[in-house]
Amino acid sequence: MIRKAIQADLDDIFKVIQAARARMRAGGNLTQWENGYPEKVLEEDIGGGNLYVLCGEDGAIHAAFAFLLGEEPSYAHIEDGCWASDAPYGTIHRLGSDGVVKGAFAQCLDFCKGLSPYVRADTHADNGAMRHLLEKYGFCRRGIVYYDGSPRIAYDLLV
Repeated sequence: MIRKAIQADLDDIFKVIQAARARMRAGGNLTQWENGYPEKVLEEDIGGGNLYVLCGEDGAIHAAFAFLLGEEPSYAHIEDGCWASDAPYGTIHRLGSDGVVKGAFAQCLDFCKGLSPYVRADTHADNGAMRHLLEKYGFCRRGIVYYDGSPRIAYDLLV
């Protein structure tokens, strides 16, 4: 089940983020999600109604992600490529899982596709796991965008 996150979920979301960060580090992604990120923006995501959680059959939170409908300012300029469309889109950000629920990415993506037929995402070059999942589920690599000055590989998916 996917639902909007609420303030009371933050401690559980932080645990999911910590587990996801540990898996990133174990997989060789040593630079993503540092210096208090993404924890420092989650309250803003909740306030904007953009943070969602994936709950398992046990009711516990096992994944979290932001899904923002509308323009993503860091996507206005893309290097070494172009977006597939200028249509309105939604952006997946800050997706993390504790690894307990199998198929968490697919469930989150299906939810997002239900809100927007055009989905964009980006990730660090070192995040091989996320790049693999994006490509496995049909996203196309589109170029390089910059988020807070850091280069990211940009992807999109037209449903």
